[in-house]
Amino acid sequence: MALSADDHIAIQQLYARYNHAIDAGKADAWAACFTADGTFDSGQGVFTGTEALAGFANGFHGQMKGKARHWTNNLVVDGDGGSATGSCYLLLNLGQEPGKPPSTLIAGIYNDTLANSGGAWKFTGRAVRPD
Repeated sequence: MALSADDHIAIQQLYARYNHAIDAGKADAWAACFTADGTFDSGQGVFTGTEALAGFANGFHGQMKGKARHWTNNLVVDGDGGSATGSCYLLLNLGQEPGKPPSTLIAGIYNDTLANSGGAWKFTGRAVRPD
């Protein structure tokens, strides 16, 4: 069974919650975007499980000097009602000083696996690959 329109909307909201949470320094909310055994491959390390994911998010937020903003677009998702794969483009911008334009830190792509767990879509695996 193909993904429903409701599935597509829920997955789009997952992608948005992920971005908002990590940019706001909400490590637990960011880690909650993954299944309990979910994995994030940052390209510099692999983090598995809720505790390791929250630790990554805390470290990321602590390294940012200024406001980090994850911008994702061109989302493509395929799957069924229980699992899916997705990919989207990423721009990670940093606003360093008020009144000055942001600078782009990373341009790349996310490659994802997702699962519908208890009626909520979550990442089971996410890998970011800079261009």
